[in-house]
Amino acid sequence: MDSPREDFDVPTTVGPHDLLDASSDAAAVLSAEGDVIGWTRGAEALLGHPAAAVLGHPAARLLAMRVDPARAAGVAERCRSGMGWSGLVPVRHLDGRSVVVDLRVSASFRIDGAECFLLSAREQRPQWTVGQSVLDGFLTRSPIGMAVMDLDLRYVWLNDTLEQFGGVPREQRLGRRLSELLPGLQGTTIEGLMRKVLTTREPVTDYEYLGWSWSDPHRQRAYSTSFFPLVDPDDAVTGVCYMVSDVTERWNARQLLSMVNEAGTRIGTTLDVLRTAQELADFAVPRFADFVIVDLLEPVLSNEGHGTWLPDAGPAPARAVMRRAALRTVREGSPEVVARIGDRVDFVPPPHGVDLLISGEPVLIPELDPDDRLWITEQPARAARIREFGLHTLISVPMRARNTVLGLTTFARSLNPLSFGPDDVLLAQELVARAAVCVDNARRYTREHTAAVTLQRSLLPQALTGGTALDVASSYLPADATDGVGGDWFDVIPLSGARVGLVVGDVVGHGLTAAASMGRLRTAVQTLADMDMPPDELLAHLDDLVLRLGEEGNAGAVVEGSADTFVGATCLYAVYDPVTRRCAMARAGHPPPVVVSPDGHVHFPEIPAGPPLGLGGMAFEATEIELAEGSLFGLYTDGLIEGADQDVELGMARLRGALAGPGADLDTLCTTAVQQLVPVPQPDDIALLLARTHALGTDHVVSWDVPVDPAAVAAVRAEAVRQVVAWGYDELATTTELIVSELVTNAIRYAEPPIRLRLLRDAWLTVEVADASSTAPRLRHARSTDEGGRGLFLVAQLAHRWGARYTGEGKIIWAEQEIPGA
Repeated sequence: MDSPREDFDVPTTVGPHDLLDASSDAAAVLSAEGDVIGWTRGAEALLGHPAAAVLGHPAARLLAMRVDPARAAGVAERCRSGMGWSGLVPVRHLDGRSVVVDLRVSASFRIDGAECFLLSAREQRPQWTVGQSVLDGFLTRSPIGMAVMDLDLRYVWLNDTLEQFGGVPREQRLGRRLSELLPGLQGTTIEGLMRKVLTTREPVTDYEYLGWSWSDPHRQRAYSTSFFPLVDPDDAVTGVCYMVSDVTERWNARQLLSMVNEAGTRIGTTLDVLRTAQELADFAVPRFADFVIVDLLEPVLSNEGHGTWLPDAGPAPARAVMRRAALRTVREGSPEVVARIGDRVDFVPPPHGVDLLISGEPVLIPELDPDDRLWITEQPARAARIREFGLHTLISVPMRARNTVLGLTTFARSLNPLSFGPDDVLLAQELVARAAVCVDNARRYTREHTAAVTLQRSLLPQALTGGTALDVASSYLPADATDGVGGDWFDVIPLSGARVGLVVGDVVGHGLTAAASMGRLRTAVQTLADMDMPPDELLAHLDDLVLRLGEEGNAGAVVEGSADTFVGATCLYAVYDPVTRRCAMARAGHPPPVVVSPDGHVHFPEIPAGPPLGLGGMAFEATEIELAEGSLFGLYTDGLIEGADQDVELGMARLRGALAGPGADLDTLCTTAVQQLVPVPQPDDIALLLARTHALGTDHVVSWDVPVDPAAVAAVRAEAVRQVVAWGYDELATTTELIVSELVTNAIRYAEPPIRLRLLRDAWLTVEVADASSTAPRLRHARSTDEGGRGLFLVAQLAHRWGARYTGEGKIIWAEQEIPGA
């Protein structure tokens, strides 16, 4: 070699992972003559000699032993054969001390044609050996319980920790089996696992179970156990070893999490305040407590508004007036309780008062003393029950949600001997917190739902009357509370000429918007019906109204960002005339009416369905049918026939069967039909309107043809007066004479023939004059100098009400008078 080589540097940082890593060894390169021609930083770190001090010098100077030439030659010859050599060699450190290194010499190789050898070394460190005393101390005082069982599963050795776990002295364990010592500790199961280990030689790890010890028999503990076989040098199984660790805290944390998660699915399943409170009590007994009561403030239960005592609401009253909302105990009949569900209570654990509810902090009484002076003074009845039934520990947790006080929940134990601790308080707080949110949600929803139902019912007719034309009955069933109020409505509207209008409708959607829209449509139908519009024209005007309402709702939703818009409705409108017994009807996307003839035959008239209201641009068709006197005519909403199976045809068949029975009281029939078809709450409102028809006979209706001659007025007027007197209405003779005279005179003067006068008596005495003209009369207010124009004004003053309606042949002017004593 021309010059010493120093290009073998390697990092000198040594860590624990380098113990088996040759890259961190000290290394040197020797020539065939034994001189050092390469020296790494690792070598310098190991022996302290810098490269400048060793390069070019014999390596023998670094040895701390006498050099044996024969041995050195043998090592060189071995390495030249390509096998290499290793061994322990003492070398000299720069500071003079001897260092024993594990030296390895590589097979020879050449650099620039010259033979050389690579040497690597690391310091030999003495291996730690475990003395018997150390091993005994480790096994005996290990925090993990350990034991050795023989092939018969009898104890042959155990450490101190296991002795403490079980509470059974070592002397009583040795030579005996686990199932004999602790029969309630799943001994049979654990011994079964040991036998499996002896048979299969496969270890079992982390088997967890609940147990107890003789030293603390009332407190349940959790343990994790592992088992493995013991094998002698001849590979024969000589026994089994098991190790036990106390994992009670981990177990309790897992159980706490599991209980809290389960509470989330078991508490608050409905939007009902009392049901939610009872679910909390049911969930906590007996898994957490033996006695649970839930007391809620009266405003919470009465839905009068928010709870009470918000932080800024000012001073609270001296006592908390609550009602018992729920209770549950482990004893049948709950003899421990002083107050029952629904009773007024003011229980707060002494010495606390209303401040406990306001602060929101729970109260823990680990040891409940019934002889405590405060309990005897403030809660004497409860102190007596505490003593009688052994209630010995208590937790009271204020129920609060969204910064609102709702009530107080109290947990107590009697049969369970363990006292409540801080961890139990955390669990109680979590359970009550979850229940409080559910109670508050239920309270808010119930209040809003009650307001919506109140609004909805106020918009429905409070009383129905069909006059002399119809007997009517109705049944309305609101949707299930969880689905919100709907927009179903119905009405019975008296019309002129003893006729009656019947209407049923259903607004799409639920909630306040649907209820309010229903009220607007009902008012519109009443107004349009009062104008004596035929059914198809009424639905056309109603369709225009729904379109406008939808446009207004969409515009409002854009401005306010709300999704509550009016999207449409269905409707059926029918007009029954008791004189002709004809019923004209039209429908807008609504189910057809049902008709039951006097002989019991049930059918659904085939009338054009028509489009739902709110689509616009489509016509409605009217159909007229004749109804025999005593027929049953029914209108309903789709919720009645859809049912749980959503099969409309099957629902209509069920409705046919419900109405086909023998004649029953109309109200009873209406109620029983709804109960039969809808036995359980449904997600949609249900309305049923039933009407039994009557006919006005010839003794109630009289008519005359009127010649187109002014001279005929006197004769017609006289005939009308005679008929009114014949009916016994002498006091109406004069007013009837004036009304007939004015209406007939106007018809002769301004209308087209034929002209006909008709008198009807039912709930009213009605005068009708029909003609072939479509020109409507106009009420005028004549001036004092005018010679005419006061006729209709006089009719309006004499009649209870008057108006005009159009027919296929022209129009009818009518005026109604009250019948005295009717």
